[in-house]
Amino acid sequence: MSGGAALPAPGRTATAPSAAGAGPAAPPVPSSATPTPALPALPELRQRFRQGKADLIERFARTQRPSAAAVTQLLRALSRHVDEALVALWEQQRLSALAAGAALVAVGGFGRGELFPQSDVDLLVLLPAAGGTPGTPGTPGTPGSAAAAAAASAEGRDAVAAFITACWDIGIECGSAVRSVEECLAEAARDVTVQTSLLEARWVHGDKRRFAELRTALGQAMDARAFFTAKTLEMRQRHVKYESTPYSLEPNCKESPGGLRDLQVVIWVARAAGLGRTWAELAAKGLITPFECSQLVKHEGTIRLVRARLHALAGRREDRLVFDLQTALAESFGLAPTKGQRSSEVLMHRYYWAAKAVTQLNQILMLNIEERIFGSEKAPMRPLTIRFFDRGGALEVAHDDIYLRDPHAILETFLVFAQNPGLQGLSARTLRALYNARQMMDAGFRRDPVNHRLFMQILRQPRGQTHALRLMNQTSVLGRYLWVFRRIVGRMQHDLFHVYTVDQHILMVVRNVRRFFIPEHAHEYPFLSQLAAQWDKPWILYLAAIFHDVAKGRGGDHSDLGAAEVRRFNRAHGISGEDAQLIEFLVRQHLRMSWIAQKEDLADPEVIRDFARVVGTPRRLDALYLLTVADIRGTSPRVWNAWKGKLLEDLYRLTLRALGGAQPHAEAEIESRKAEARQILALHSALPGTEEPLWKTLEVSYFARHDAAEIAWHARSLWRHVQTAVPVVRARPSSVGEGLQVLVYSPDQADLFARICGYFDNAGFSIQDAKIHTTRAGFALDTFQVASTLAEEEGDIDYRSLISLVENQAAAALAATGPLPEPRRGRVSRRVRSFPVIPRVSLAPDERAQRWLLTVSASDRSGLLYAVARVLAANRINLQLAKVTTLGERVEDTFLVDGPMLQQPKAQLRIEREILDAVATPA
Repeated sequence: MSGGAALPAPGRTATAPSAAGAGPAAPPVPSSATPTPALPALPELRQRFRQGKADLIERFARTQRPSAAAVTQLLRALSRHVDEALVALWEQQRLSALAAGAALVAVGGFGRGELFPQSDVDLLVLLPAAGGTPGTPGTPGTPGSAAAAAAASAEGRDAVAAFITACWDIGIECGSAVRSVEECLAEAARDVTVQTSLLEARWVHGDKRRFAELRTALGQAMDARAFFTAKTLEMRQRHVKYESTPYSLEPNCKESPGGLRDLQVVIWVARAAGLGRTWAELAAKGLITPFECSQLVKHEGTIRLVRARLHALAGRREDRLVFDLQTALAESFGLAPTKGQRSSEVLMHRYYWAAKAVTQLNQILMLNIEERIFGSEKAPMRPLTIRFFDRGGALEVAHDDIYLRDPHAILETFLVFAQNPGLQGLSARTLRALYNARQMMDAGFRRDPVNHRLFMQILRQPRGQTHALRLMNQTSVLGRYLWVFRRIVGRMQHDLFHVYTVDQHILMVVRNVRRFFIPEHAHEYPFLSQLAAQWDKPWILYLAAIFHDVAKGRGGDHSDLGAAEVRRFNRAHGISGEDAQLIEFLVRQHLRMSWIAQKEDLADPEVIRDFARVVGTPRRLDALYLLTVADIRGTSPRVWNAWKGKLLEDLYRLTLRALGGAQPHAEAEIESRKAEARQILALHSALPGTEEPLWKTLEVSYFARHDAAEIAWHARSLWRHVQTAVPVVRARPSSVGEGLQVLVYSPDQADLFARICGYFDNAGFSIQDAKIHTTRAGFALDTFQVASTLAEEEGDIDYRSLISLVENQAAAALAATGPLPEPRRGRVSRRVRSFPVIPRVSLAPDERAQRWLLTVSASDRSGLLYAVARVLAANRINLQLAKVTTLGERVEDTFLVDGPMLQQPKAQLRIEREILDAVATPA
């Protein structure tokens, strides 16, 4: 509890509060009086308190399958245990005599009489007002006794300071304040947090009349409307701090949306308004139904159980479900892994369901209480249809039992919402009606043709689909209508690059697709928005987005399983012909375009021809391109970058040309690029023939893998250095997003790529792409796309300084001789430690077994690429192409390699083992 006297830590000198009750205080003066023999000494109190608390927690921790009743029993027992220790300390320190008229008050969470194992104990020591007569609240003292009263007050405050120090000494970690009633009122008026803490004040010991005076004064000073407004704003700020979702990877079970604090806010505002202090009292006042009351008790019990178990397991005040503890916590509940789910994922799935229900109930109750306090239930309504009204921007049902009488109105709710852009949400009455009608959404509801038509109408609306689908998910309607969707609600994906649950990811992808069709967002992805503007049936893409990951967590290929699910959906909803085939194609192939763009050599005509055969038509290509970009962007803010965007656009354009009948003609394409490169050189005032010294040394594969701008840049940079004996390094800002494009030209050597990787790693750069070539003259001509991790963290990038730094340092690093240094075993994140990726290495030959595709999958860490390159160098394996893909905290790297060692089966196995050892996550 903030304000008042500061709480002294164990072993520190306690300071007594000032005369005003809120300032610094003098060190306590040890009492010379001998304690009453019947009272236990401090060491005995310490031992008794700590042992008693440990016994209670241990007994709870031993319970294999604890219930909500068991955790309630624990919280109350811990509270009583602290009460007893505080009373013993109060008497041991003789506060009844030394601080006459003082009261010991529990506030905050401790005031509720329920204490979690590692929670702070919030205390208020309530003193008489300055000049008041001890034992007579609010009565001024007589003038003749002023000196005596001042002396008594100082002695009392010294005793209070000693009491607080003794609390810490025996093991009670408390937050404390020492105030008079008047000071409490003044603090509450300034700070709603203090006001909230005092709202739950509970007398523990001392002068009961002082406590009664406080309760009366607080009740008279309470402004229910102002308090509601302040707590609502506070709740919104808290939700924003925790990403406004109950589905974060490591949710705080106390503070995150859907956590215990959301339930406490409801009780606080109801209590301030005199509407009740418990769920039972709210039900008696008609604010909640008996069913809602039972659901509140159930889900509150679940989350309290998780928090108590978390405290007991961590042995500290830990309210976050951190990765390090999720598995141990799941095992403490007796949860076992299932097919396709870790035990931690089973735990989180259950937690998310409870948190989602709390979020729904919090919304219903806060709106309901707001109507009671502000009288907004009497606000005028504008009719929208026979069944629905607009009440101040909220969609209101005409009758409380509308969904029970006609279940078709359930989906009609969201259709009307999508058709009326002025609506901001659903009213408390509508939310409650939906919540209580969930049992109406059964198998018959899902098979009803009327509902099928209503759902398709929602998707075919010109606007509002994203908000409607989000509301349907929040109210559990979407999962009850699409039963297959219900299975992935709250399902976590511990794959190190998805940061949302499956249902949240799907809705994010729907949102991303929708934004391609909104002119206001055309500046984000102009080319994709241009493609979307020519698309006649956006609903096809929405459906593909809804079903693309809907089969996650079942085991097997979720793309094939999802395609089977959407085929059943299409049959039921009357979607047939080309539309049905396209939706099924998109779900089945939604990973293919990303895989090819990031793994395959796009300069290989066969790669483009194979992909064009799979896609078949430009319409399918357009749809798959739009869905792929929306999908990658919906995994995590860290996964998408401009370089991935360029790879996908290059693949799209090459495939579109192939689908149009323009088969790749290597010689013509290369001559076209050369001509364009010469034009660029001329624009830079280069002399005719500048390019010839370098071009004469290059193979056809070089021109196939670089665009005209890169070819011209290389020629300008190297025309004087074609026969150089020292490494040449040139850099420029990337034409694709942030980062640098770095050119390295050097006499070739076996460990050159490894030395380059070593430099970039030590300098704080991550390699996103590498194109490796060896000229006929025996020089390496390598081009790297890199990003500075340090510059990204610091914000603004000074490219001129960065380029100069890279050009000088890299050239010096490549000129160095001697053996390659050992790779660093870089640190890994907590998430990687908790959910490591099993390293995988694959070596597969091409059709002629002349080049090999090396694929490496592992948890990301610094030094990883250098470790792989070092193994390749040691085995004299030549690198021709490298594609480095970082997916959150997982890497998927692909290398095109050759070398005599790869022709020997035993050598292949040894190389694979060495790479596996190199990429293994450090212990």
